[in-house]
Amino acid sequence: MAQESASDLERRLALAQRELSEASERQAATDEVLGIIASSPGELEPVFQAILANATRICEAKFATLFKFDGEGLMFEAGLGMPQRLADYLKQRQKFKPLAGSTMERLVETRQMVHVHDVTQADGLASPSAMLGGARTYLGVPMLKENKLVGAIVIYRQEVRPFTGKQVELLTNFANQAVIAIENTRLLNALRESLQQQTATAEVLHVISNSPGELEPVFQAMLESATRVCGSNFGTLYLREGEAFRAVSMHGATPDYLQARLGQLVHPGPGTGLGRTVRTKQA
Repeated sequence: MAQESASDLERRLALAQRELSEASERQAATDEVLGIIASSPGELEPVFQAILANATRICEAKFATLFKFDGEGLMFEAGLGMPQRLADYLKQRQKFKPLAGSTMERLVETRQMVHVHDVTQADGLASPSAMLGGARTYLGVPMLKENKLVGAIVIYRQEVRPFTGKQVELLTNFANQAVIAIENTRLLNALRESLQQQTATAEVLHVISNSPGELEPVFQAMLESATRVCGSNFGTLYLREGEAFRAVSMHGATPDYLQARLGQLVHPGPGTGLGRTVRTKQA
C-alpha cells in the first residue's frame, strides 16, 4: 500500500479538527440552553430565544420560528430573524391549522421531522414562509412529550441548501429542551397555584379562629383571598333567605355596585349565573 502523502494527512487532520470544533460548538449551545432553563424557572421566552438563536447560528439558517400545539391548532410563540411581512402575518394569527398539503401539516399529522430542500416545490405559492419570507429550504422538527405533539421548531434558508444530518440532530435536541422548559413551567405554575390556594385557606382559617362569632371578617377574608387567587376584579357573598338571596359581603366592588347590591334581597332569574348555580347546585 502506498504510503499516505503529507497532504492527505493534513486534509484528514483538518477535517478531524473541524469536526471536533463543530461538536464542541453544538455541545456549548446545548449547555447554554440548559443553563437558561435552570436559571429562568417559569420563563419560556428567554429559553425559546436562546434555542432559536443557537439553531440559526450553528445550522446556518436565515430565520427560525417556534410554535406550540394544543391538540387543535398551532400558536406562534417565538421567532428570530424573520422577514417583517412573515412576522406580521404570524403575529396576527392567534391559532391556526396548517394549510392542507403543506409541510407543516405533514409534521403535525406524522409527528416526525420534515426536511424540504425547496419549499416552493413542496408547497408552491401556498406557503406563507415562501411567499412572505422568501424561504427555500425548510427544516421542521416536532416537540414531543411521550409521543404527544406539543409544538414544533422550524428553521429556514433563503437559498436551496439542505441541512446536514448533524444539524437535524442538533435541532431535534433543541426541540427536546423546549419540551423540558414547557413541562418545568407547567409544574412550577401548578406548584405556585397550589401554594397560593393553601396560603389563602390558611388565612381564612386564621381569621375564623381569631373572630369567634363574627361573620363579616370571615366573609371579607374569603372574598379577598378568592378574588386574589382567581385573578378576578371583585366578589360577592350571598346568603339564602327563603327563595331569595341577600348580598351580605362584597370585596373590590365599585361604589355604585356596592350601594345598589349590598344588603339587598335578590330573586335570581333562571338564566342568570346565580340562578343557574341555585338550580344545578354546581359552579
